[in-house]
Amino acid sequence: MGKVRIVTDSTADIPAEIRERLGISMVPLKVIFGEETYLDAVTIDNERFYEKLAQSTVLPTTSQPSPLEFSEVYERLLAEDADSPIISIHLSAALSGTYQSAVIAHSMLEAESDITIIDSQSASYGFGMRVVKAAEMAQAGETKERIIEEIKQLQRDTQLYFLVDSLEYLQKGGRIGKASALIGSILNIKPILSLDQDGIVHAVDKVRGSKKAMTRIVELLGQTFGNEPVSVTMAWTQRNATAEELSELIKSRFNVQAMDWTTVGTVIGTHTGPGTSAVFMHRL
Repeated sequence: MGKVRIVTDSTADIPAEIRERLGISMVPLKVIFGEETYLDAVTIDNERFYEKLAQSTVLPTTSQPSPLEFSEVYERLLAEDADSPIISIHLSAALSGTYQSAVIAHSMLEAESDITIIDSQSASYGFGMRVVKAAEMAQAGETKERIIEEIKQLQRDTQLYFLVDSLEYLQKGGRIGKASALIGSILNIKPILSLDQDGIVHAVDKVRGSKKAMTRIVELLGQTFGNEPVSVTMAWTQRNATAEELSELIKSRFNVQAMDWTTVGTVIGTHTGPGTSAVFMHRL
């Protein structure tokens, strides 16, 4: 049996250099500005996207990859080594049809193939970190079964919270009602957002102002992790003071063994807007 191959989609928000180093195959989602369609992390990068988002009078839309786009990747990997199992890890099925496209692609393949498709029930680096871990294990020669077991354990051991600068984008994308967006902007209400066990965006709590929101996130993480050794990834759409301040609070409160940074990519950024800050923490 060959070495396990890892596939994901662009919403994992894994930096290109890490994908290349670990041999992760990435299928891009699409971002559409009016008549212009871009492949996330391929024909548009994060910097250019957030520039366009700030200038655009119309909110961009996003679309999932087609089953054909997935099947082309699976067929390429199988052509390279037909005996290599494939693990394909994707954006929450509750947020996108990406996972379903991968499942259909697998069913379209003519030859018998060892492909495991996983609904991460998460988004951005909330599952990107699992993809990276899976790829590291694959490079080390671990079995498919051991890698899948580790992915599931990491899912159980990870908590994520995020803050948005404005509720406008979630409202336009149908994630919250117009009244909630209006009240939030008038009263400076900051919902602390997360993904539930089904991978659906929900408000964990609502507080007034960014300072209180950051303090509350630290409290919530403390209830889960206490003083256990943890690894943290901070994410932002663009450099902002909230994410930097939150990272300092986390470093001062927790037994942080590693802290990394990544950028929230174009697809997730379409729905959360610029000024989004997120923290992904998992126990070691």
